[in-house]
Amino acid sequence: MKARYRYRIYPTPRQQLALAKLFGCVRVVWNDALAFCITQYKTGAKKPKNAQLHKQFITQAKRTTQREWLSGVSCVPLQQALNDLEKAYRNFFKSCKGQRKGKPVKPPKFKKRHAKQSARFTQRGFTIRGDCLKIAKIGKLKIVWSRPLPAEPSSVTVIKDAAGRYFVSFVVEISPDVLPKNEDSVGIDLGIKTFATLDDAQKIDAPKPLKKRINRLRRLSKNLSRKNRGSKRYERARLRKAKLQAKLKDTRTDFLHKLSTQIIRENQTIVLEDLNVAGMLKNRKLSRAISDLGWRQFRTYLEGKAEKYGREFRVISRWEPTSLPCSCCGFRGGKLDLSIREWTCLNCGTTHDRDVNAAKNILVAGGHSETQTGRGGRRKTSVKEAVTCEASTHREYVQLTLFG
Repeated sequence: MKARYRYRIYPTPRQQLALAKLFGCVRVVWNDALAFCITQYKTGAKKPKNAQLHKQFITQAKRTTQREWLSGVSCVPLQQALNDLEKAYRNFFKSCKGQRKGKPVKPPKFKKRHAKQSARFTQRGFTIRGDCLKIAKIGKLKIVWSRPLPAEPSSVTVIKDAAGRYFVSFVVEISPDVLPKNEDSVGIDLGIKTFATLDDAQKIDAPKPLKKRINRLRRLSKNLSRKNRGSKRYERARLRKAKLQAKLKDTRTDFLHKLSTQIIRENQTIVLEDLNVAGMLKNRKLSRAISDLGWRQFRTYLEGKAEKYGREFRVISRWEPTSLPCSCCGFRGGKLDLSIREWTCLNCGTTHDRDVNAAKNILVAGGHSETQTGRGGRRKTSVKEAVTCEASTHREYVQLTLFG
């Protein structure tokens, strides 16, 4: 399987200027080719082939006066930019035809100057000798090797984020590191106040970086809105806001990585509920809190690490009733308001914490019969017509049970 290893780099001022020129050339080639494809679509013509785009926007463009400065950078990232555009269109067309799973893919967009910048090099565009990374027409970059590379990389991507930080991302081929098997399994219920509740009653709180720094972010956004776009003061204000947003993202990502790694290492089977995060974000009262938690990113980390370490990851349906049934006997006492966090079962008298009970039901729905009654999520029931006396007896029994 392929994996990415990202490292922080610190280019010199001269290398920063060379990288800015490289990012600009990659962005111009992408935007020129994309504009040409959009024009062809509006005129009713077919999308040009990738070889034609390479010839027109790289080879022939270097001979013109308007794009002669494309010769000052390596041709490898320019070619990879057009390859990425071809792949983006291919994914878009497959999504329109229903040949691609997942959410619908949107058509490619134009690249912006002040957004995230990247340029990818194949093996003929970089070399690694010892602790040095040498990139064509850039030179040797100072890189912080936080961990060793497991294998020879097939490509490297130089990245500059909106906060002005530089990174390199290597793509390497690795073999899955299978962990020793164990008999532990866990059901996870995700929430807003408590990020995750496990079926063993363990509750994990999220750092919620946006909630803690929302006032500072508002001040920086208000300060940025007062500046004239394109001025030096505007750029300084934009950079301050981008650095704060990068810090929020890093805090959230670090928490999700550590939690997902801990759960994967301790359990053989992980069961999670399929939440409609996109639909829940439309709630204007909860959208900020949900975005601050990163539920979907947490699920993505669990899926990837389960495949890497040989664990089993299961997702139950979002329509599975996990909060209503009693995790001990399966009795449903009716719909509960969200303000009710603890309730007592009318059938068996067990007092439940709402989140812990949901986590236990999620584990059972995932195919594990670990409750007192041995209920399993995969058990099928058949519908049969009851006789008159049986129905009346059952109704009397329910009335006696509920009302004494």
